[in-house]
Amino acid sequence: MDENAIINLEPPGKFLSEGEVSQEDKDNKMTFRTLLDQMELPPKVSSSILDQLKDFFSYREMEVVLKNALSAIKLPSRQKTIKDNILDMVSSSYELHFAPDSLISERVIFPVTAIEKNGIEDARWVRFTEDDGTFSYIATYTAYNGSSIVPQLILTDDFINFKIASLSGKAAVNKNLALFPRKINGRYAMLSRIDGINNYLMYSDNLFVWEEAVVLQEPKYPWEFIQIGNAGSPIETDKGWLVITHGVGAMRKYCLGASLFDINDPSQELGRLREPFLVPNEEERHGYVPNVVYSCGSIIHGDKLVIPYAVSDYASSFATLPLNELLEELLGNE
Repeated sequence: MDENAIINLEPPGKFLSEGEVSQEDKDNKMTFRTLLDQMELPPKVSSSILDQLKDFFSYREMEVVLKNALSAIKLPSRQKTIKDNILDMVSSSYELHFAPDSLISERVIFPVTAIEKNGIEDARWVRFTEDDGTFSYIATYTAYNGSSIVPQLILTDDFINFKIASLSGKAAVNKNLALFPRKINGRYAMLSRIDGINNYLMYSDNLFVWEEAVVLQEPKYPWEFIQIGNAGSPIETDKGWLVITHGVGAMRKYCLGASLFDINDPSQELGRLREPFLVPNEEERHGYVPNVVYSCGSIIHGDKLVIPYAVSDYASSFATLPLNELLEELLGNE
């Protein structure tokens, strides 16, 4: 990308690399207890499972535990559903290692575990900076097994070695989780859309456990009347946290807008666009999922905001906006 935000794409690699998978770490009983609580099983079944588990356990050990603990459930179909759901949660964390001399365009993260066998979707990447100045790259994504979805994390320092980890907690549900690029008042912060309608703000002391969520934004204007959510992690500016949002309005049209939030207290909305800045045009309306423009992250380049976006799930494109003009418009729409 040059100084005028003109994007030049390098030729893609000729081969694809899946990376080497390792699962040396065993599952943690404490984390699993939180996940189990969300399933609302009969208390005797939950107690039986937890009583038989060691502090750290393997997938095979969990299979043996479930064979004994689920015998109290007489309906075979119910027993199978619970078993499948629990085993999906177990061993969902792993690591991927790519050859250092491989091209980055050749490194592909394919589904590995049962919980993501039907898709790894909507990864929202952010450069996360710790309090000491060190940084890493973190993505939140949706794992899909064909019937249910689970939010997960990808972590890397070099885009060669990746750690994939599960999220837990009452608020770690549904889609659209997007991490702030740094802690706020000493805590991790995240946006989400846990009810499928509204934009939520979450805080946690643990990157992998999310229990608290409060409504941040509700649909307000016609273009977002059905649903509002984030379109990537918040971007820090000198005017506040800039959040690109997606809205769903009439005829299930997905459009992109923007909001601005207080830098020290993101629960305070400073402004929101009354109209979307990007809507699907005639050429973009037709595709695998029609009538949609959608983004999972934007960046500031010089004096412009650069927004990569998907076109009806069949192609990708880019849009640019003058950053200062956007911020002035947002502050004028308090």
